[in-house]
Amino acid sequence: MRFAICINNSGYSYDLNVKAVYQVLPDESAAKSNYLRIIDETGEDYLYPASCFVPIAIPIEAEQIFSPLPADIEAG
Repeated sequence: MRFAICINNSGYSYDLNVKAVYQVLPDESAAKSNYLRIIDETGEDYLYPASCFVPIAIPIEAEQIFSPLPADIEAG
C-alpha cells in the first residue's frame, strides 16, 4: 500500500484534513496529469492534486490500521 500526508487542503477542506494520512490508490492516468487517487474522509476515492500531499512510508505493522476491517466494508 502507498500512503501520503496532506499538506494543503485548500478547496477540499470538507474532504481532506491537513496532517492526516491517506491511502493512495494506483492510477497511472491520474499520475500523468499530476493527480493522486486518494481515499478521503468520505471513505471514497477521488482525484486530488499531487501538490496537496507528500508521500510517506508506513511500517507494515501499522498498515492494518489504515485498511478497512471486514465489518467496515459490510457496513459501508
